[in-house]
Amino acid sequence: MLDEAPPIRRHDWTRPDAERVAALRDVPTGFVVDALGGGGALDFRVKPAIAGQSRFTGVALTCDCGPADNLALCAALEAVRPGDVLVAAAAGHTGCAVTGDLVLGMARNSGAVGFVTDGCVRDLPGLRAVGLPAFCVGVTPNSPARSGPGTVGAPIVLAGLRVASGDVVVADDDGVVVVPRERLDEVIARLPAIRAAEADMDRRVRDGMRVPPFLAGG
Repeated sequence: MLDEAPPIRRHDWTRPDAERVAALRDVPTGFVVDALGGGGALDFRVKPAIAGQSRFTGVALTCDCGPADNLALCAALEAVRPGDVLVAAAAGHTGCAVTGDLVLGMARNSGAVGFVTDGCVRDLPGLRAVGLPAFCVGVTPNSPARSGPGTVGAPIVLAGLRVASGDVVVADDDGVVVVPRERLDEVIARLPAIRAAEADMDRRVRDGMRVPPFLAGG
């Protein structure tokens, strides 16, 4: 029927506890990648839409919009909770934006701390005022349709990585890293050693180190 709402499939998922998410807050993405064994970052083309608005740590709330559509993203607004990061798969489509300042303003009003897409955004002056860090592959004023179908809460593939709702997303100027929920405790446990090693190397470089220890014999 023409008056029926397009189908949006909603999937149940569980958020990790706040303490475990907080353990990754303000951790550099490079440290998180090292704790994951050298991977976990989205494709390098996913960058902040607004310079200076790039840092967040939160829980992924996924939606699969498909190309040139944002109905699933709009539907995901109903599920946003404080501390969430909206992660919207657009199938890498760059012919139009998947969102602008109004949708992200509503996400911010519900407590979202960030937005990530493999598509484009629009309305940069408005996004700057909203203040919600948004990562994307580009900017275009072209607008999307809202015809669906789509999913909210189901695992997606975005910019080369599988992302599931409940994963933890860490972002800064270097990019976006996704920590699978099942590896969260592992990553948290590895961070103290990584911090200590980085601090030691920082000290050595400041003191004049000229070649890495593995070349210098220790």
